Amino acid sequence: QVQLVESGGGLVQPGGSLRLSCAASRIIYRINTMGWYRQAPGKQRELVAAITSGGSTNYADSVKGRFTISRDNAKNSVYLQMNSLKPEDTAVYFCNVNDLSRRVYWGQGTQVTVSS
Repeated sequence: QVQLVESGGGLVQPGGSLRLSCAASRIIYRINTMGWYRQAPGKQRELVAAITSGGSTNYADSVKGRFTISRDNAKNSVYLQMNSLKPEDTAVYFCNVNDLSRRVYWGQGTQVTVSS
């Protein structure tokens, strides 16, 4: 059973930065897309950013220009650099991996709180 383990969440002031990391507990073969989702209280889970095996990226409009997604294929890891954080970025952030056999893996989530 593959597990995705996230780290890097926490409490930060508005305008601050955080870097989220996600690593698989063992090798996932034929990874397609890796990404980050978030879910705020009372809201649906939404896509934040995704990156394909070829390096193409996709961002939610609300984070464009502030967040950067990257991946390390050799380490089966994906990262999310979050800058200029806003209170509305407060949510639980989930790592997501899809492979070419359409298997979907989720992390357990890491809390990001932006507050003064």
